Order: sequence, then C-alpha cells, then structure tokens
Amino acid sequence: MKKFFALLLTGVLALGVAGCGGSTNEEEGTANETESTGDEAGAVTLKIGASPTPHVEILNAAKEELAAKGINLEIVEFTDFVQPNLSLDSGDLDANYFQHLPYLESFNQEQGTDLASLGAVHYEPMGIYSTAVTDLAEVPDGAKVGIPADGTNGGRALLLLETSGLIKLDPEAGITATKLDIKENPKNIEIIEMEAAQLPLSIGDLSLAVINGNYAMQNGLKIEDTLAIEAADSLSATTYANIIAVKTGDEARPELVTLLEVLKSQTVVDYINNTYGGAVAPTA
Repeated sequence: MKKFFALLLTGVLALGVAGCGGSTNEEEGTANETESTGDEAGAVTLKIGASPTPHVEILNAAKEELAAKGINLEIVEFTDFVQPNLSLDSGDLDANYFQHLPYLESFNQEQGTDLASLGAVHYEPMGIYSTAVTDLAEVPDGAKVGIPADGTNGGRALLLLETSGLIKLDPEAGITATKLDIKENPKNIEIIEMEAAQLPLSIGDLSLAVINGNYAMQNGLKIEDTLAIEAADSLSATTYANIIAVKTGDEARPELVTLLEVLKSQTVVDYINNTYGGAVAPTA
C-alpha cells in the first residue's frame, strides 16, 4: 500500500484530476449560474464544488427539487482534483462532487485532510479510445498507450488494458496496479503516464488512450467510440463510483442528507439515464 499512496498523487496531486488539470477563476473555482442569496424564509444555501461534466450538470438537474425542500445550491466549478478537496477541508465549501472513494482516501492520507464520503451518486466507465486503430487486434508492436498518471485511475486503466488482452498484471496488484506490476506485455506497448485531463487532447499522439468518462464527454468522445470499456459488474464499477464528499462529522447534517437523497431520486436518475447514453450510470 505504501507504493499505492506514493504513486497516487504523482500526477494528480499535480493532476488536477485526476481528473483535471486546468486553470480556475478566483479561489480556484468559478460560481455556476447566479449565486443564491439564501434570504428566502427558512432557506438554506449549500456551496458545492464540482467538475463541469457531468457533476455540475447533475447538480443543476437537482436544483428545482432541492429548492422545493428549502435548499439552494451555489455551485462552484473546478477543473482540477486538488483544490475542491482543499476548499472543502478549509470550510470554503459544504461538500464537493467529483471524485471516487479511493481517491478521497488517498488524498486524506497524503494531504492530512479529514474528509468523508456521504454516499455514491453515479459511475463513469473508463474506456480505451484511439484515432490510430479501429480494433485492439490492430495495435502495433511498441504502441504508445496513455493512461492517467494518478495511482487510482492509473491502476484502473491497467486493469482495463489487462481485460482487453493487451497485458497481464501481477494478480496480487489489484486496483493498486502500476507499470511495475506488468508481468506480460506481448506487444511491448509503452505505457505513458500523463495528467488525465490531457489524455483526450493527446489522443492523436498515441496509439491508444485510456480515458476517464468525464474527460471523454468534455472532449466530445462518445461511449460508442471506445475500443473497450469497463463492464458494469467489474471491480472498477463497484469501486470507483463518484461520491459526495463532506468534512468528517458533517455526514448527519440534515441539508446534506437531503442533498444526497435528491441526487439519488428518480428525477435525477431519469436525467442521468436520458442524458448520457450509458457514459454515466446512476448507482443503486
């Protein structure tokens, strides 16, 4: 596990996400839409940090139902995976929505933050994309294959490459696999680690790119474009669901409990299913 935590933030704690490395506006975030005044009788305002796609979109889909329950959302967009957690830990946010639990746990250990999962909302399958080949059987010897640089998503990408028949990993590595755990590499593929947000932009320079669902969507890639995709019953599907994160101790705050309930409501489930065509799937 030491190897896992050491590698986890190598790109993304320089990764913005791990999902996201990019610049942000003011306090590393940009308020989405009109900020709530919170002056309606009895209304509570929650300030939520989120990555643009699909998280901000899903939060916006929940706004009307939340407003009917006396909760106004102020959404702050982030394009990295570091600042939303730092802002939550400092008290600048009430919650954030952009990450999975393994990333949060590793972030806590590496950064000394004290954050917890309120619950899972959706899952985004990771896929293998290419502009160079149309079938994995066509991958040439020595092909350059891009994967996310952070430990959690990098291990996840390697597992997908393994299930796709391109490599074999040490069976003990599991979701914490790294390049060092590759035991068989018949095509001598070169694994190139890079910031996850840069993979869709670098796809033309690679034979294959293993891309997180949110970055694929942000860059116009569709699930039908994949050469392989994580199965709904895979280890990744059950491990890497995207969560609402809060400060430890806030899990029972009534307005946060209501936030999660609405995000798991039939209204939001229908929105996810009707909007993303399988690229985003609601959790049970």
